[in-house]
Amino acid sequence: MATNRRVSRVASLIKREVSQMLMHGIKDDRVGAGMVSITDVDVSGDLQHAKIFVSIYGTEDARAETMAGLESATNYVRRELGSRVRLRRTPEVQFLEDRSLERGDRTIDLINRLSREREDPELDFDSTSEETV
Repeated sequence: MATNRRVSRVASLIKREVSQMLMHGIKDDRVGAGMVSITDVDVSGDLQHAKIFVSIYGTEDARAETMAGLESATNYVRRELGSRVRLRRTPEVQFLEDRSLERGDRTIDLINRLSREREDPELDFDSTSEETV
């Protein structure tokens, strides 16, 4: 088992290198359907598995297409990681969609609506709200 410090260093290296690949290297057109950013990388204690959490901005169709492109590029990403990062064994890569940023934006929007409603109680946000929770 690797130490916590080594696991976090490997995770940050993977995050940096995969970010570079997303900007310059992955040739799959589906990956470019939505704007992709890596939010986190979780590496197992034995450094054999890496879960890469991505946030995708765009429509639902673009998100689905981008995730399909990322999943089809896992072998390429693993091969590139093997050549870019010096590890005894290159970890298996898995892409997972992270929707926490979207949920946070929605929560902040709801809080702002509530504060505006408290400031001006005559406003009726129930009939004008675009989303319901």
